[in-house]
This record gives sequence, structure tokens and C-alpha cells, in this order.
Amino acid sequence: MSVSRADLPLQLHPVSAGVQQVRSVHGEVFGQIKWIDGRWKFKALWRDAEGDWVPGGGPLTTCHNTTLDSACLAQWQLVLTKGVNDSSTDG
Repeated sequence: MSVSRADLPLQLHPVSAGVQQVRSVHGEVFGQIKWIDGRWKFKALWRDAEGDWVPGGGPLTTCHNTTLDSACLAQWQLVLTKGVNDSSTDG
């Protein structure tokens, strides 16, 4: 499983006041950003072959549990895009 630059830009979709879903440009879910203890925290998510959610799984696993002290969601675009570039295999 990998993610490519073709999946960019990653998009944030509000789920609730404290949760933003992270999706590829194609709508595939890569995880969630959650407001926990005064900071945003990324939680990687992925669906396995049976369609069940795998917490901490997927192509952005290396970003799982990354936190930002800033309330600015725009900074996540940089953090998660770096995660895509680090995991990309299509140069």
C-alpha cells in the first residue's frame, strides 16, 4: 500500500468540531485529525481487504500520532504532504 503525488492535495473534511477527516483528492480516507488536549493529533486509518478500519494503518502510518500545537489546520497540509512524499514510490 502506498500513496502517490496523484493523491494530492490531501483534503480535510469536517466531521465534528474536533475531528477532520483526511482524504485523498480521489476521496479515499487516510485518517483523521483530532483535537485532543489542546492540540491537533493525526490518527492514520485504513480499510483492510475485508473493509474493516485499521487504526494506525495505511499509507500515512509514519505520521500516526503526529501532533501540532497550533490550532491552524493549514499546517497539516505540509505535514501530511511530507508523509506522502516520504512514502511515495513514483518519484
